[in-house]
Amino acid sequence: MTTPLWARDDIFAAVDGVSGSNTNRPDWHATGVSIDSRNIKPGDLFVAIEGPNADGHDYVEMAFKAGAVAAIVHRPVAMATGHLVLVKDTLAALEGLARFARARLSGDARVCAVTGSVGKTGTKDMLVHILSKQGKTASTLGNLNNHWGLPLSLARVPADCKFVVLELGMNHAGELLPLTALARPHAAIITTVDAVHMEFFESVADIADAKAEIFSGLEPDGIAIINADNQFRDRLFKAARRAGTASIRTFGVAADADVRLIEWQPHDDGSTVTAEVDDLKLAYRIPTEGRHIALNSTGVLAVVQAIGADVVHAAQSISESEAPKGRGSREKIAWHGSSLTVIDDSYNASPVAVKAALNALALVPVAQDGRRLVVLGDMLELGDQAPAYHAALAGLCVDSGAELVFTAGPLMQNLFDALPKTQRGGHAATSTELAPLVVSALKPGDVVLVKGSKGSRMGVVIDAIRTATAIIPKIVVNGD
Repeated sequence: MTTPLWARDDIFAAVDGVSGSNTNRPDWHATGVSIDSRNIKPGDLFVAIEGPNADGHDYVEMAFKAGAVAAIVHRPVAMATGHLVLVKDTLAALEGLARFARARLSGDARVCAVTGSVGKTGTKDMLVHILSKQGKTASTLGNLNNHWGLPLSLARVPADCKFVVLELGMNHAGELLPLTALARPHAAIITTVDAVHMEFFESVADIADAKAEIFSGLEPDGIAIINADNQFRDRLFKAARRAGTASIRTFGVAADADVRLIEWQPHDDGSTVTAEVDDLKLAYRIPTEGRHIALNSTGVLAVVQAIGADVVHAAQSISESEAPKGRGSREKIAWHGSSLTVIDDSYNASPVAVKAALNALALVPVAQDGRRLVVLGDMLELGDQAPAYHAALAGLCVDSGAELVFTAGPLMQNLFDALPKTQRGGHAATSTELAPLVVSALKPGDVVLVKGSKGSRMGVVIDAIRTATAIIPKIVVNGD
């Protein structure tokens, strides 16, 4: 018999709740946890979060109709047909579930926390892929990494997990402190620090300080993992020491890195990497060409080593991984008797991430009659310097070998205007308006990079290309 995720009595103990139902059967349990009534699965516990745009209490009955076994509420709910757990505050109750779930893990379980200006989701996904080959692993799903998402992710962790991988996100100082306190990681990695979310910080150094908050929640024997190539490595070292970190490990190409990238070689279907973990040399394949992904893979190996997992097995598992959808995954799509390649990097964007993507594009082989095309949407949360950051991409677009560049959004207008006229493919106010311009310009053999901040909705362009070829099956290269 499968052990349920949450027993009734554990729920009441975790949230300090009382029964708000007419019936108080002692035998119910929950097999999942959700804060979104649209995604309820039968047996779920629904937590009615009161947010700025919607109040979960208005959807309790919908959750029950979808199969929720119980709901946590902090005010009476009309017409509720399931078990109600009444608490003082539902967000605090969700955090209580997270705290309880973290505490009930065995002493042998290991929790990893991942943050960084860029690369955190890809690093998290790679870690999950690797560790799941070595033991039962739970993780953050998607980008559930904020003050709701992190406790929800922890509340979903089964008690018998061997590994837990959590992504911690922030765009303001102080946001990581409560998240890492809930996670209590044994290893915490900062992938890199760069000019992201500049709208909310006076300097990139301030971003480094905010990222370093992740070290405050480390377990007494916890290990901090820092990018040895980052300009703020010394600042992060000092922050880790102030937090009482037991040990610090580094990764990167720097000669003194504990886990070092020795060699990286791009190929048609990915790249091969040679890395050194202390004195152990490892060779493995990754599914994308980007050098930044190769660097992140050394950070992954540093985490694996820090938590005592098998590093050799981990390197072998990296070779079996796939590029996450929307983060550099490639599709070869049939097109007018031939094919074209779409690089879907549409999930998010920042100056450093766009630079990495353009550098990777320059390495992708192009058919004899094909071209490199770039489609970019606005990079958001960059503050007063946003126009300059966008315009500065022009040189990188030229260096990437892109024949045409298409842009969407008011900020990307700055890039479009800075481009050589021969490289201007088209500009539109939104991704929806840009999509048909891109589709009409495509030719067989083209390689198309699509990237932008999530709010720019550049996935619309990807969907338009797929829709244009819906009658022709696509050939998946990797990562779909």
